[in-house]
Amino acid sequence: MTAIKHALQRDIFTPNDERLLSIVNVCKAGKKKKNCFLCATVTTERPVQVKMVKVKKSDKGDFYKRQIAWALRDLAVVDAKDAIKENPEFDLHFEKIYKWVASSTAEKNAFISCIWKLNQRYLRKKIDFVNVSSQLLEESVPSGENQSVTGGDEEVVDVYQELNAREEQDIEIMMEGCECAISNAEAFAERLSRELQVLDGANIQSIMASEKQVNILMKLLDEALKEVDQIELKLSSYEEMLQSVKEQMDQISESNHLIHLSNTNNVKLLSEIEFLVNHMDLAKGHIKALQEGDLASSRGIEACTNAADALLQCMNVALRPGHDMLLAVRQQQQRFSDLREQFARRLASHLNNVFVQQGHDQSSTLAQHSVELALPNHHPFHRDLLRYAKLMEWLKSTDYGKYEGLTKNYMDYLSRLYEREIKDFFEVAKIKMTGTTKESKKFATLPRKESAVKQETESLHGSSGKLTGSTSSLNKLSVQSSGNRRSQSSSLLDMGNMSASDLDVADRTKFDKIFEQVLSELEPLCLAEQDFISKFFKLQQHQSMPGTMPEAEDLDGGTLSRQHNAGVPPPVSSEKDMIRQMMIKIFRCIEPELNNLIALGDKIDSFNSLYMLVKMSHHVWTAQNVDPASFLSTTLGNVLVTVKRNFDKCISNQIRQMEEVKISKKSKVGILPFVAEFEEFAGLAESIFKNAERRGDLDKAYTKLIRGVFVNVEKVANESQKTPRDVVMMENFHHIFATLSRLKISCLETEKKEAKQKYTDHLQSYVIYSLGQPLEKLNHFFEGVEARVAQGIREEEVSYQLAFNKQELRKVIKEYPGKEVKKGLDNLYKKVDKHLCEEENLLQVVWHSMQDEFIRQYKHFEGLIARCYPGSGVTMEFTIQDILDYCSSIAQSH
Repeated sequence: MTAIKHALQRDIFTPNDERLLSIVNVCKAGKKKKNCFLCATVTTERPVQVKMVKVKKSDKGDFYKRQIAWALRDLAVVDAKDAIKENPEFDLHFEKIYKWVASSTAEKNAFISCIWKLNQRYLRKKIDFVNVSSQLLEESVPSGENQSVTGGDEEVVDVYQELNAREEQDIEIMMEGCECAISNAEAFAERLSRELQVLDGANIQSIMASEKQVNILMKLLDEALKEVDQIELKLSSYEEMLQSVKEQMDQISESNHLIHLSNTNNVKLLSEIEFLVNHMDLAKGHIKALQEGDLASSRGIEACTNAADALLQCMNVALRPGHDMLLAVRQQQQRFSDLREQFARRLASHLNNVFVQQGHDQSSTLAQHSVELALPNHHPFHRDLLRYAKLMEWLKSTDYGKYEGLTKNYMDYLSRLYEREIKDFFEVAKIKMTGTTKESKKFATLPRKESAVKQETESLHGSSGKLTGSTSSLNKLSVQSSGNRRSQSSSLLDMGNMSASDLDVADRTKFDKIFEQVLSELEPLCLAEQDFISKFFKLQQHQSMPGTMPEAEDLDGGTLSRQHNAGVPPPVSSEKDMIRQMMIKIFRCIEPELNNLIALGDKIDSFNSLYMLVKMSHHVWTAQNVDPASFLSTTLGNVLVTVKRNFDKCISNQIRQMEEVKISKKSKVGILPFVAEFEEFAGLAESIFKNAERRGDLDKAYTKLIRGVFVNVEKVANESQKTPRDVVMMENFHHIFATLSRLKISCLETEKKEAKQKYTDHLQSYVIYSLGQPLEKLNHFFEGVEARVAQGIREEEVSYQLAFNKQELRKVIKEYPGKEVKKGLDNLYKKVDKHLCEEENLLQVVWHSMQDEFIRQYKHFEGLIARCYPGSGVTMEFTIQDILDYCSSIAQSH
């Protein structure tokens, strides 16, 4: 172990300026026996650092390497496991617990003892030693390898202290001077002792020789002490003299301090007074303006505005602590409050008078607008009131109660004024609209109440959808005799099938222009009023998040006062609601009047809903681009819902009328009324909805209508008795196909192809049905021939059958000479002409198809003759050219 210890000291610790004090051979508990050494070391430099190092033998050679080191100060507990019995196991508690097994109990005890002594000497802290014998914790020096570290503190250091080079050189010189130093250590020690005694004697003699100099030194010290006493006496006298001066200087210093303190207080007092004077002094001119300023002139308004701002600044000044306890400050604040209350009352009274005067002045201008479709201009009134905008802002921040009262008064006065203006405006619009029909022109000459009664009568007796008949015609129908009930129903049906083309196109254009003018007049009016409200009442009107629109009744119920009963201005989001609420209260009549106007336009002509849907959609789109949450956008959006509902109702009425159509049993059907109406509707809709925003609504309506047309055309065709079903289907689907081809409606491409297919199918069916069997006996003869061939008889052997020999064939052919064929075709032409209607002009198309079908049958007969009667020389009495000539001459003759 000693050799290992010296090797470790030399190879590992000396290069690091460390000294190895104790070593123990250990291995980890519970694992394979991998031995290593735990070493207790101290550094040779100050301050001394004590460490515990784990050293392990390298796997590649016989040298040792340093594996891990812990500072002894980090050691918390040393657990020896058993204080009585010998046990080589022990634990060291650092940041974690390390369990070791020593090679022997003696090594373990020596190592623990060394740790205890190092802790006592260098660390001065108490490491917990658990299960350690008390004998190991004593400072006695036991025998063994670690004796060098178990003695006193100084001995531990000296044993391991190495000689430096100079000390080694001096020892060598001394030993060279004594030849017996190595061979006889005792003689060398005696020699050194004698030399030491000689040196001690020399030192004593030197001390005794210096006694004389000591006496002289003592005498000089006594003299110096006397001089010091004299100096102290003089200093005492000087101190007494300076004491009085010191008292005087203290008095002067205290006086100067008081003077400086007084000056500082005066400066601070002056600063406070200047602050109060500068910030709480209102000029006499401002006071006079607030008390007597002219609120009617621009100069007076400007002076009052400046005075109000100055008053607000004085009232809002941030007083410093203690200012509010000054009587003058409280009096000044009270004076400002009185001025504010007085001016606020005067301003509110003046503005109320301005509102009332505006109502009277604007009412006087209504007469000149009564015959024109234009709303009065409120710009001059807004311009005059905007001069008070800054004063309204001042009133809002100082006296919210009066500001709120002015807001309500403004809404009350302006709502009555706008209600009169808007109602008169809509009355003019209604008169101009109803002037488009004879009956409505009568309404224009009636008083307003009588006109309203007349229109109400029409709404009660007039039919819905596209009925445009007057009240008088319906009343005549209602008093007809019971004997004429069938003609009455027919007349009513004809009225229900009246096309919207009965109204002049110019009248519809006029209605469109009137409706557009109404919206164009309302839009700038609402926008201008909303902009004025925002500027005059200082309310934010930026776009807010979409939410529920507040009801107008909230204003009447005092929502504003409930929300701000403390007189505090509302937040920004509430201000946006205030603008909407004010607009709803002021223009509460716009939506009902628009709905009434829309209802009137729908009664005049249900097709007007198309114009209104396009115009209203455009204006809603424009308003939403400006502000989606504005009053105008919301109101027009609500009205648009009504217009869309009327549009849907118009479509539903047309479909219902299709389903209710009853055809006459005595006359041919022709083009059905609802087919012509669909053509008119589609043509009108395409011209109206060109580049419109709500094209999708029209496409949906097209789909519903065309499906209804298809279904009801088949229904009427099935019920027709006078006109063949195929003719009804062919003519109407041809008309539908022609309409869709001309208008090129993209969403109805599928229906266009379907209409063409139905037209083609029913044309072919009608041709076959009408042509029938023009050579009936001949057709029966050849049917028998085909039946024999089908039974297995060869075609060239059919002529040997008794019933189908050549003589029978010649006999049948003679019955159909060219004259008879021409006569039959002429009768057929007349029959087809009776079935077809003139407006669709399909007679020549059908006749040409019949000609082709007849020629096809002729060729079929000739083919059978050639195959079944070869070489017989039997031919028809007429040729294909004869058929072409017959058909052409018949068509020209008619």
